[in-house]
Amino acid sequence: MYQLSKGKKIFLAICITLPFLIYCVYYYSIMIKNAPYKFTEFESFSFQFGPRGSLQNTYDSKTGNYQYVDSKDSVVRTKLHLSNDDLLYLHRKAAMQGFWDFPKDETGDSVKAGLQPLRYIIEFTYKRKSKRVVFDQNYVGDPKLIDANKQMIKEIDLVMGQAEGRQKK
Repeated sequence: MYQLSKGKKIFLAICITLPFLIYCVYYYSIMIKNAPYKFTEFESFSFQFGPRGSLQNTYDSKTGNYQYVDSKDSVVRTKLHLSNDDLLYLHRKAAMQGFWDFPKDETGDSVKAGLQPLRYIIEFTYKRKSKRVVFDQNYVGDPKLIDANKQMIKEIDLVMGQAEGRQKK
């Protein structure tokens, strides 16, 4: 049986692994450089929700305008400024949930017993691109997609609640 010397084994290993590593670095550096949703290009974030007919609960990070309906059915208008860390957190959560790959229209088509399901509109705006998703609470589709939407909404509520708590102090 033919055996390779130690030098030939090293040479063979370098000839195979080195081109592979160079290719990987080249390929992934281009992928990262051309990524459409980079936080360095982030401009604003907006979030709206409410019954389909009236989305009275709105937030816009560019202006800080925050409007919501309180427990007494009164419309409250205030300023809420999310920190850069809050926005980075939401950007990363969106990436983790696969938000960039969500369909734009995730609306339900039926209204049961006259009740309007809640509609959520989430939008991230960047210099080169933006992503807007309309999600109805009664959307019928892939359960994983529905769970990812609900998780994203929970994260947004959590961040906005924490920011509101910091501002009240």
